[in-house]
Amino acid sequence: MKVPRFSLRFLAFVLCAGACAMTALCGQRVVDLTAPDGTHLKATYFDAGKPGPGVLLLHQCNRDRKVWDGLATQLSGAGMNVLTVDNRGFGESGGAPHDTLAQPQEAAVEKEKWPGDFDTAIKYLESQPGVTRDAIGVGGASCGVDNSVQTARRHPEVRSLVLLSGSTDLAGRSYLRSAANTPVFFSVADDDEFPGSVEAIEWLYSLTSNPGKKFAHYATGKHGAEMFPEHPELMSAIVDWYVTTLIKTPGHAPAEKEALVPQQVRRLDLIDEPGGPAQVAATLAEWRKNNPKVEPFSEGVVNTMGYEHLQAGETKQAIEIFKLNVAAFPESPNTYDSLSDGYIAAGQKDLALLNVKKALELLPGDTKDNLQFREGLRATDEKKLQDLGDAGK
Repeated sequence: MKVPRFSLRFLAFVLCAGACAMTALCGQRVVDLTAPDGTHLKATYFDAGKPGPGVLLLHQCNRDRKVWDGLATQLSGAGMNVLTVDNRGFGESGGAPHDTLAQPQEAAVEKEKWPGDFDTAIKYLESQPGVTRDAIGVGGASCGVDNSVQTARRHPEVRSLVLLSGSTDLAGRSYLRSAANTPVFFSVADDDEFPGSVEAIEWLYSLTSNPGKKFAHYATGKHGAEMFPEHPELMSAIVDWYVTTLIKTPGHAPAEKEALVPQQVRRLDLIDEPGGPAQVAATLAEWRKNNPKVEPFSEGVVNTMGYEHLQAGETKQAIEIFKLNVAAFPESPNTYDSLSDGYIAAGQKDLALLNVKKALELLPGDTKDNLQFREGLRATDEKKLQDLGDAGK
């Protein structure tokens, strides 16, 4: 028996609707993007099926774009057109696999190639029919936090951010301090496998100037998008966030009572500012009178902060930060090694030598850092002695 054409159309509609309900495949398509240098990037586009804002989701560096599938599906169902993309070297994207690169090579790719890759992705998103080009959201987890913030810095059409379990650099922090018109949603879990993530997100939340910022802080949930299975309400909260900041009131979210952040986290912001390290150092001396072992901040976070200022050409500020870290962690060989780098950049050879030798002196008694790190630090400092003309003395 011949089936009427209208019945075939109806059957196709029913089958597609069923597939959408069960697998959310309708309106979802895999796309191929080409980076500025010709590298192939694989992405997935989640079409809302009607005009609306766009959202770009950037994955964490221990996963690929598929970690966002559940959230992207919910966002498209709420009227947003979503693009997820594999970073180069991850998932199905081209480029040298990230886990085959030495750390300096990986850092170079992230600095030199990733910005163009994400600009390509956002250009594709904005080119899609129905996407509201002046209402774009960006979200990221882990390394995707910095990637999201840097993308927002380059694209004023970004009106809303979601940042999970990660950090950003000196320029990114400056953007968040000044981006009064960009509401930001933050989230982290205390059992994050990368302990610094908690302090990083708390710090970024505390320094963000937009009064509509929001913070979802969990006791458990692990890292980045891995929080979703344990906290499905987080996914719903992010959908609501983008609906508010991209559809209902673009670029705005209602002000909320600010979440409590530990004082030692707020102290990081002071250290980041000119004159701040000296103020904290003076306070540290007072604290030490009552508790000689007090740790007022994270050694690793402050160490990274110092290098960011050094790379930005702010050598004096970097040295002050490194000196503060030495004062706070006088038994750490790494703090002296970092301070030596500051003095090398400043052309102060004698002070650099003094701190290299102190780092080498402390290395045998270092029980905090792992063997690989200690061996690398020893090799680095022995090379510095040679370069400074003091080898064998």
